[in-house]
Amino acid sequence: MAKTRIPPHEVMEYFLKPRYATHKQYLALRMFFIDGLSAEEVAQRFGYKPTAIYSIARNFKRKLRACQKDDEDPFFQILRTGPKTVDREGDDAQLVIEYRKKMLSIPEIEILMAGLGRPMSAGLIGIILRENGFTRMPKRDRATKEETHQSGYAQLTQAPLSSAIPFDAEETSLPSRGVGLLCFLPIIKSYGIDQAIEKSMYPGTSQIPRINAILSFLALKLSDFERYGHDDAWCMDRGLGMFAGLNVLPKTTWFSIYSDKVTRDMNVAFLKECNQIWRSAGLLKDTVNMDFVTIPYWGDPDTFERNWSGKRRKAIESIEAALAHDPDTGIICHGDTTVLHENQNEVVLEFLDFYHGEEQEDKNLKYLVFDSKFTVLENMGRLDDKGIKFLTIQANA
Repeated sequence: MAKTRIPPHEVMEYFLKPRYATHKQYLALRMFFIDGLSAEEVAQRFGYKPTAIYSIARNFKRKLRACQKDDEDPFFQILRTGPKTVDREGDDAQLVIEYRKKMLSIPEIEILMAGLGRPMSAGLIGIILRENGFTRMPKRDRATKEETHQSGYAQLTQAPLSSAIPFDAEETSLPSRGVGLLCFLPIIKSYGIDQAIEKSMYPGTSQIPRINAILSFLALKLSDFERYGHDDAWCMDRGLGMFAGLNVLPKTTWFSIYSDKVTRDMNVAFLKECNQIWRSAGLLKDTVNMDFVTIPYWGDPDTFERNWSGKRRKAIESIEAALAHDPDTGIICHGDTTVLHENQNEVVLEFLDFYHGEEQEDKNLKYLVFDSKFTVLENMGRLDDKGIKFLTIQANA
């Protein structure tokens, strides 16, 4: 393989035109202290103000004094040769041991340590465990892992507070079980879903803005955590936090409080905005499937109505939700969880009001497919008056 030749002028530019702040400060201090140039001359050369040169010089002297005590250098990393010693008695090592006693694996411990701001490589964790007599963990099934996480993470960790962070290009790697979520970010950006979130009415704060809050919910929905209310593992995973633009995802309590602030009007407005995106991208055709879905509820039995559950073959206390989706792409274009027995026949007309909005001349929707008991004959007649064809499905006797 031929070696890449670097032209001489590029080598000279590295020294004469520094790209990094620390490199520029080093050259400026060298001219100031060694070459004897004035602060004004150095400032003009590197684009500083004269007062900034004096400030950089003061900070350098302070750092130099501190580094001399620790045998360090204020600008350059000192490479130390020889084998690295492992601190077997330090707080980090003891924390690793406590995590293993809770039956957490090396990758899980690595994620926890990084989330606590005390990063440690998997190799170093393995050395600590071996030197303290721990052997390889047996293979665990999913139920065992969930039980382990419930006791291990919640009792031993205090997850840091979530806050929006700028992307740090110098941090090239971090342990995570959710890095696959980052593949969805280009999709979100390409369709403009991020802009739709920014324009929505969803709440946000200075610590967790609107876009970061919604992406936090999306991170959990796209992850493999089925019961995240009982598992705090994701609170410490910085990869999941990076997907949402946060250092780590918020805790379970935050999700509950935020959900209480979200209203139906916010969701409906956001759904309409998303439908505009899907239509512009050609993802919504002229046909929509509609059906009721039973969502079980295990709380106070007097709170909700009883609805038939096909999965359990009986009526149970539940939320009856109406869903509408495109049969080709599977995109859910509408959802309603406020359906009651008294108004369930009107759902199909409410969907048309949602779909058309103020643009009644929109004729893109032509066909509806639903169960024969989804609505009554009177409403089917109204669909026919609006020029909407429909197909009803009836189970065989």
